[in-house]
Amino acid sequence: MTGWGEYVAAWAVFLLTHAVPVQRPVKLWLVECLGHASFWLTYSLLSIVVLAWMIEAAARAPFVELWPRAEWQNHVTLTTMALACLILSLAVFRPNPFSFGGWRNDDFDPERPGIVGLVRHPVLAALALWALGHLAPNGDIAHVVMFGGFLAFSVFGMAMIDRRHQHSMGSELWQRLRPRRIPHDIANPVRWLAAAMALAGLIVLHPLVIGLPAVW
Repeated sequence: MTGWGEYVAAWAVFLLTHAVPVQRPVKLWLVECLGHASFWLTYSLLSIVVLAWMIEAAARAPFVELWPRAEWQNHVTLTTMALACLILSLAVFRPNPFSFGGWRNDDFDPERPGIVGLVRHPVLAALALWALGHLAPNGDIAHVVMFGGFLAFSVFGMAMIDRRHQHSMGSELWQRLRPRRIPHDIANPVRWLAAAMALAGLIVLHPLVIGLPAVW
């Protein structure tokens, strides 16, 4: 299966794997069978595999250009990816009761919310930045649909998770816990260094994994 058929199939699998496992009855059953940590590890690995297939399927789809490549587009991608790496670096191993997953959520302190004070859904925010940054230099139909779809998925996903958690927590607890403070650790040098190393690693790995240089 090649061309548009593979591309459509990849999209269908992506939507199914991101819609079904997070439904409450299904999620509770999977967590009971696998355990909380194993569920999220399996879900994360599955998401990465499906994402890799989606990227490969878009590359193999028929090329229909909407706009040409230009040098300025490279700067857009690097800027958004730097911000995405920083958000993820500030979010990793931090409690976050407002998004999916989280780390020691019972320890969350609304007075010291960390990056959650600015971004309640750091993973989806980073995905949105990745998609937005990669839209500019990929002006063919398959990639515009893919990156545009990921961008829409991220934005609508944030809103859906907010509604779900607000309903499950109740309005009073939601308003009490919902942070409205600038992250106290926004200037943490260790996490900034981690973000820089992550960005450098992505630049080095990009031609090896994707087949195209990240900087040109």
